[in-house]
Amino acid sequence: METSLTISLDTRRAKKDGSYPLILRLGHKQRTTTIPLNLTIKEKDWDEKNKVVRKSFIGTDNPTRLNNSIQKRKSDAWNIILQLEETNQLQFLTVLEVKQKILGDDKNKAMNFGNFTLDEINRLKTANRFGTATSYRQLLNVLNTFSKKKHLRFEEITFSFLSKFEAHHFSKGNNANSLAVYMRTIRALYNKGIKAGVVAKNHYPFTDYKIKTRPTEKRALEWTLLTKIINEIIEPGDACFNARNYFVASYMMYGMNFKDMAYLKISNIKNGRLQYRRAKTSKVFDIKITSNLERIFTYYMNDSKEGYIFPIIKRIQLIDQEKDILWARKRYNKNLKKLAKRCGIETNLTSYVSRHSFATQAMLTDVPVNAISAMLGHSSIKTTEIYLKSLPSNILDDYNEKILDRLI
Repeated sequence: METSLTISLDTRRAKKDGSYPLILRLGHKQRTTTIPLNLTIKEKDWDEKNKVVRKSFIGTDNPTRLNNSIQKRKSDAWNIILQLEETNQLQFLTVLEVKQKILGDDKNKAMNFGNFTLDEINRLKTANRFGTATSYRQLLNVLNTFSKKKHLRFEEITFSFLSKFEAHHFSKGNNANSLAVYMRTIRALYNKGIKAGVVAKNHYPFTDYKIKTRPTEKRALEWTLLTKIINEIIEPGDACFNARNYFVASYMMYGMNFKDMAYLKISNIKNGRLQYRRAKTSKVFDIKITSNLERIFTYYMNDSKEGYIFPIIKRIQLIDQEKDILWARKRYNKNLKKLAKRCGIETNLTSYVSRHSFATQAMLTDVPVNAISAMLGHSSIKTTEIYLKSLPSNILDDYNEKILDRLI
């Protein structure tokens, strides 16, 4: 048996009075964890060799009875371990799962998928990673609605569960790629749960369930359509005014995403260059400010508040700033639809289109793929190739004509 259980004084966690918690130290499969005994004593009152409380301990009228109680807690815990061994369950459990079994059902509820996800959400918020925290929260809401449970256990997320969730998702008219986002999030949380020892590897459902995606529609605009957006006459105060400026500015800054644009400050401008750190990857960018980009910057910087270049962030607290960005992005995408209609563009115009358009136009002007990858801030050229895999139809037509001309 790969399991051990000992009574120990946890000298890593000193109390203000100099005492330490008395614990059961559980070992299982070369991993350890602690089970509290709800008692603190000082080192002088603990007999480490015999694992008993000394008679000098003044926290009880009867040290013998206290030691008997401690031994009973250990004996009860060991009986549970033996039962798990006899029923052939122990070999499949992690150390934390064994701990849960010992503590009972009430403690076990704290380790389910839902509460584990909530803990991750809180951790992400503490680390100021509000975007990922929001995606975890959205997933949890969707799963709670689907399963009609607030305490969904890891073990309930099986191949069958995922297949039913997939069917439910499609029955609502949703697409494969939005399902893939949910599934990747579930997979990420499941892997975190395994690493944390909350769930055993043998429960992992993604060995059998494969996440499916479909190629997205072309997001890149042809140069003629980009020119229409740039040259469209739009007066300040028009709903499309900021949307057009943000779209063009993004394109001129290597296809910068909206969040990074929102956090740009006047202090990021140094000697005619824009220097900033991308929020997603922490990669540092150093971009030359062209005359056209400078005109856009100057317009907004004249009325700048809190030192931000663009009027997107309104509040001070980081969590409020993330909300400002979220709502501003929604307005931006809504107004881009109006801009597309105004310019006669049938493509679904979103904040991502400027980034994809930049990548595609860079490729069509013979910029090397590794340079495009660096400009986009990708850690892998494979990611860049995803951006470039769908060339505009007219470009393919031109290539086809050149090929067919050889037949004449």
